[in-house]
Amino acid sequence: YAHPIQDALEGITHSLCSIEFENHRPLYEWVIDNLGFENKPKQREFARLNVTHTVMSKRYLRKLVEEGLVDGWDDPRMPTLSGLRRRGYTPSAIFDFVSRAGVAKAYSVVDYELLEHCIREELNESAERRIAVLHPIKVVITNYPEDKVEYFEVANNPQKPECGTRRVPFTREVYIDADDFAEVPPPKFFRMKPGSEVRLMGAYIVKCNEVIKNSDGSLKEIRCTADLETGNGMPTDGRKVKGTIHWLSSSFAKDTTVRLYDFLFDIENTADIPEDKTYDDYLNKASVTEIRGAKIEEALAEAPAGERFQFVRCGYFVKDTKCENVFNRIVGLKDSFPKAQK
Repeated sequence: YAHPIQDALEGITHSLCSIEFENHRPLYEWVIDNLGFENKPKQREFARLNVTHTVMSKRYLRKLVEEGLVDGWDDPRMPTLSGLRRRGYTPSAIFDFVSRAGVAKAYSVVDYELLEHCIREELNESAERRIAVLHPIKVVITNYPEDKVEYFEVANNPQKPECGTRRVPFTREVYIDADDFAEVPPPKFFRMKPGSEVRLMGAYIVKCNEVIKNSDGSLKEIRCTADLETGNGMPTDGRKVKGTIHWLSSSFAKDTTVRLYDFLFDIENTADIPEDKTYDDYLNKASVTEIRGAKIEEALAEAPAGERFQFVRCGYFVKDTKCENVFNRIVGLKDSFPKAQK
């Protein structure tokens, strides 16, 4: 009863409500018409925003927080503004998402991948590139001098040449990602493997000659030789190398912790949960993966909290605003959202 009176007194033109208030509109209009207000606001309803793999119910989100199933209202998995901000989403990406999702009266569910597409599209243009090796394994360049340090110029953002370049150090021992090596490779594996060549991004072509194991059979290091005529350029003999992988000097790399986030719920549409089940039954137990001992460029260790980067070949990351020396993955590099819906 007070709602239309307050709107009329405050000069409101349109009162926007979620769809469950549609049957209140006759009362709203009756009060306005019968009290003789000069200003006659109108009530209009819209469907709530529903997003796949999450819930918008504040009551249930509070339950997650109170039961310690998430780290708080600003947990990067939470569909809250504070959670999205800590995850690394920008205001402009959220506005873009809301604009593309649109407003409707009928019940609908918006694909979470649209939100990911919006931030990915923005960060592809704005985020500077840096190197991180999430699962490091050591590579020794046996024909490279032990005490030599060489620097290669690497673009900060290939999309924006005005962002300039930075110098990345190269030494005899480097780290590569475990995913970029296969002792027994599958078909069409063009990364590092015994007896084959691969380019270290922005640096030399190297050939894997020997795999050294620990006593328990685990990988200790890989020994390679470099073609020292191929630094930051093409081979002088014109041969082509299909694989290119990222790397970091073991002498200059810094340790960090990386958190990889996934959907909060396994089920796509939480409205489809059967009556004999609850939200708890569909919580994704693998919604966050923490990687300790990842390696990053030296300058990244001093980056301010909240700054966003593209980790080359890994995804877009933000330095966490609550935990020291932690990077949260905002979104991966691959865009799986259908082009027709972008």
